[in-house]
Amino acid sequence: MNTSDGLPVVRTLTELTDLVERHQGLYVRWSRGPETDLPDPSSNDDLTGVPMPGLSANPLDVEGWWEGRPVRLWVARRLHDYAHLPHEKGPGVRPWVLTGKETARGPDNEPLVTDARPMCWIDRQVIEEARTEVDRQENPWGPLRRGGP
Repeated sequence: MNTSDGLPVVRTLTELTDLVERHQGLYVRWSRGPETDLPDPSSNDDLTGVPMPGLSANPLDVEGWWEGRPVRLWVARRLHDYAHLPHEKGPGVRPWVLTGKETARGPDNEPLVTDARPMCWIDRQVIEEARTEVDRQENPWGPLRRGGP
C-alpha cells in the first residue's frame, strides 16, 4: 500500500480482499475523508437533515449467509453497491476503510460508527475492478440505487 495524506492506499481489489480476510469490524465510508469527518464524527440523514450519532458506513465483514462464496466477490459487491456516491455527493468524495464501534443504525439500516479509526483509502482503480467483477456475474446486478417514478 502506498500512502495519501498519511493514510495507506489500497490499490487493488486483491489487496482490499486480503485486508477483509485478515481483519473483522471493517467499514467502508464514502466521504471527503477522515480529516473532514473525524473532528465532528456524525452524519446527517439526507432526506430530513437530522444529525445522526456516528459516521454512516457500510460493513465489509462477510455475512454467514454468503456461505463460502468468494470473499473477493463480496468485497466487490460492497463497493459496487455505493459506487454512485461520489457522483451524488460531489467533488472529493471517495471511499476509505475504518474500524470503530457501531453505535446505532441510520435510516437505510446502515451502521453509524463512533470511535472511528481510519485504516486506508481505496483507490479509484479498486472500484473499477469491483465493477468488472460484478459485471462478470452470470445474472447481472443493478446498482443499489434504483430509479423511482
